[in-house]
Amino acid sequence: MPSITVVGAGISGLWQAYTLAYRGYTVHLVDRAKNPFSKAASAYAGAMLAPYCERETAPPIVQDLGLRSLDIWRATFSGVVSNGTLVVAHPSDQSELIRFSRLTEGHQTINSEELANLEPDLAKRFRTGLFYAEEAHVEPAAAAGFLLRTIRRLGARITFDYDWSDSDADYVIDCRGMGASQDITSLRGVRGERFIIQNSDISLKRPIRFLHPRTPLYVVPWEMGTCMVGATVIESDEKGPVTLRSALDLLATAYAIHPAFGGARIVAIDAGVRPAFPDNVPRVIVRGRQIIVNGLYRHGFLLAPALAELVADYLAGSVVLSPLIAEE
Repeated sequence: MPSITVVGAGISGLWQAYTLAYRGYTVHLVDRAKNPFSKAASAYAGAMLAPYCERETAPPIVQDLGLRSLDIWRATFSGVVSNGTLVVAHPSDQSELIRFSRLTEGHQTINSEELANLEPDLAKRFRTGLFYAEEAHVEPAAAAGFLLRTIRRLGARITFDYDWSDSDADYVIDCRGMGASQDITSLRGVRGERFIIQNSDISLKRPIRFLHPRTPLYVVPWEMGTCMVGATVIESDEKGPVTLRSALDLLATAYAIHPAFGGARIVAIDAGVRPAFPDNVPRVIVRGRQIIVNGLYRHGFLLAPALAELVADYLAGSVVLSPLIAEE
């Protein structure tokens, strides 16, 4: 089997290394960060596996790849939480809920009683909602840690604090994200900002997407009463701290979902820059023995498994022609 160096240990690189090692390739995963996941954009993700909801703004191929990824996640990682996604809006913004329902599929419209059964802490706060029962989510650090441990168990080498420039491997899979921006002129940065909060007074079972004309927001429940609050999409490759405007918008909207969030303890406020192409659809770019996997936008956790499968099939010569693969 050919030897492969995977460059970049974000969620895309982890899935590439895992899939190739699982198929028997000799794999070396390298990353310039000293500590796992410390410089990856996917470390700031909500990690929602929501192919139907993402169809609101994404083309059909993102939903198709996302559905395949969802199957792979469930078959691979026992930490997948398959409780679906709940989409809500205030009564004054019901037009947003109607618009969202028309742009997406895979949902059922639920009334206030059904909503209360799904999320008791949101009882009587919303008249109706959209429930996407087949969707799921993972906790990012737990999922990344699992993949890293499994890659090692499969016999692959992993090297951090490694400044990659070239490799004598048969193939190089480049998953550097924004680190490859000098080599890919069409790549741009999209900034995302988030809060990690803790509150024992409210308990959610699934991601909540709150629709708002100006500040849509999602809340993703993790363990121990911890939630991730985010949704900002800013056209910028600046990695600086969260802006005051974003902080006010995110926290005010979280409070609008439930006043109990007002008593939450803020654990972290941070921002990451995600790589994207102009159409926000990922690419697999083949340049001889170098294969670039990039442009996952805000769909890193959702699309990484399917893209890894696509690359592995391409190397095996069994991939059907895909619009995502470009040979240069």
